[in-house]
Amino acid sequence: MVGLGKMGANMTLRLLRGGHEVAVYDVAPEAVEKSASEGAIAASSIAGLVDILEPPRAVWVMLPAGPITSQTIVELSVSLAPGDIVIDGGNSRYSDSVQRAGMLFQKGISFIDVGTSGGIWGLDEGFCLMIGADKEEFERLEPIFQTLAPENGYARVGGPGAGHFVKMVHNGIEYGLMQAYGEGFELLQASEFDFDLAQIAEVWRHGSVVRSWLLDLLASALAEDPKLERLTDYVADSGEGRWTLQEAVDRAVPMPALALALFTRFASRQDQSFSGKILAALRKEFGGHAVRPPEQQ
Repeated sequence: MVGLGKMGANMTLRLLRGGHEVAVYDVAPEAVEKSASEGAIAASSIAGLVDILEPPRAVWVMLPAGPITSQTIVELSVSLAPGDIVIDGGNSRYSDSVQRAGMLFQKGISFIDVGTSGGIWGLDEGFCLMIGADKEEFERLEPIFQTLAPENGYARVGGPGAGHFVKMVHNGIEYGLMQAYGEGFELLQASEFDFDLAQIAEVWRHGSVVRSWLLDLLASALAEDPKLERLTDYVADSGEGRWTLQEAVDRAVPMPALALALFTRFASRQDQSFSGKILAALRKEFGGHAVRPPEQQ
């Protein structure tokens, strides 16, 4: 395992609990030490990690999408040998995974992309795995997938690149679901009734058609902080919603719910919207409507 953040460390521990032997590397020595204390074999470099493993090797990369993943896979391509396998379990863009599979194929190294869902709960609940791989490589590593996933929680969905495409769409759907919950609970809060939002979230968890794991998490958050006073409304995005929407545009697939959910996240990061100022200025100019100066914001 290369990368021992929240996901990589938990996946390593779940594999160890399942009886697998796991060698680990991370740029943070303390992360390596922690996994080693749990039973993993520590490596101080990628080359050292490769030396620990017996051929044919399998190296799982669990790093943020982008340059760090690219650099790590290139470094692995130098150290690994024909017959070895690189698995990317991060949130890489599927087109990058297709390119990486081609690059490694030239060296006789196989590539598997695994869209991974489950977050910090995956250690105990299991990780949902959407796997892009050739059939032979998938079958060779299936014991790993069986250990990491809950029952019926993993599948080979196609060749290299397919796993990350499915995970991309999965995250796009997630955006829409989260936005729907956010809008619904905001309307409940804005009503004339003094609703207990935690109570409503909890009752909806049992038998309603909108029950889901996301609702379970919302019920937990509201029970702990009923008015969410410990949070701001700043919402980041990891990029997968953007990629999904870009694919939808390229393929002329209408995805209005995702588009609005993504743009709402963008809006959450603005202290003051310039477009909002334009609207206020226009209303003042054409209708003499009152405007609110900055000190009254």
